Amino acid sequence: MAYRIPMARATPPACPDAPEPWYGAGLSFTCTQCGNCCTGPTGYVGFTNAEVKAMADYLELSVTEFRQRYTRRVAGRPSLTEVKRGRDYDCVFLTRDDEGRAGCSIYPVRPRQCRTWPFWPENLASARDWADAAKTCPGMQRGGTFYPAEQVRIICDSNDP
Repeated sequence: MAYRIPMARATPPACPDAPEPWYGAGLSFTCTQCGNCCTGPTGYVGFTNAEVKAMADYLELSVTEFRQRYTRRVAGRPSLTEVKRGRDYDCVFLTRDDEGRAGCSIYPVRPRQCRTWPFWPENLASARDWADAAKTCPGMQRGGTFYPAEQVRIICDSNDP
């Protein structure tokens, strides 16, 4: 997945903690349903025990069944599994409609890591890091919903383990 945490770094870096971050004027983002955040090279999609319970309940499975069917261990931590499609690895919950729009079959209960994209520490470290991520995320390039800097910080901080 293009926006999953890379395998080599299963624990994300901390959010930028500058008094005047480069994104001080705020940032804009809107999901375009391209699905790029859910596919790409193999990666890591983490979740908490509360999130696994919510996902299991949503799918009407026991937590044990959910873990057996949909999770694996990466760097000693649980991660959602992937499905190999061509050269890419899709999140097991990635869906596509007949017109190619991406969706998530567990959208209402998706993990925090998914809910907080693109406001991840590695994307907010610098304007260049944001621009690099935006190369494959059209929603970061088109504007859309405006997020003031304080809201960006709050979203980013919610990613801390």
